[in-house]
Amino acid sequence: MTAQILPKHDLVYLTEDASYDAVIELINAEAFGPGRHTRAAARIREQGPHDRALSFVCADDGETIASVRMTPIAAGEVKGHLLGPLAVRPSHKNRGIGRELVRIAIEAARRQGSEAVILVGDPPYYMPLGFEKVAYDALQFPGPVDPGRVLVVPLAEDVHPRLKGTICWRG
Repeated sequence: MTAQILPKHDLVYLTEDASYDAVIELINAEAFGPGRHTRAAARIREQGPHDRALSFVCADDGETIASVRMTPIAAGEVKGHLLGPLAVRPSHKNRGIGRELVRIAIEAARRQGSEAVILVGDPPYYMPLGFEKVAYDALQFPGPVDPGRVLVVPLAEDVHPRLKGTICWRG
């Protein structure tokens, strides 16, 4: 039996800075296609910049292969962050990279004093990562959104009752 040589993978998680903008745009285009800019969450992100201190990339042997961004938002009375987009290159999917980026981003938001991390996403993927469903139609987005996909990780007391009203960028 011949020993098989497996390729070495050195995954490194780094805080985002402006030097990653072009590759993050490429990764997001690859993951979500041209319609990504019309989604309700994208309309919130268009209202103001994301928080680079809470946004992260993953690099494999120097190549950026995944990204997550966090945008400061007000959701009803809650001062939190909108997680996303989260994207991993197809060559690196199903290795836990996205889950680790989410974990890192949530912990960074917690340390910064964010009250909640909110996203519009797939419950079977995000609920095992600590997300909970937001009350049906509790938050009004700047565009159509499936209320069953609005999820939150509460990081402060009484978050759920205060998640009522408009969600928008918070400067």
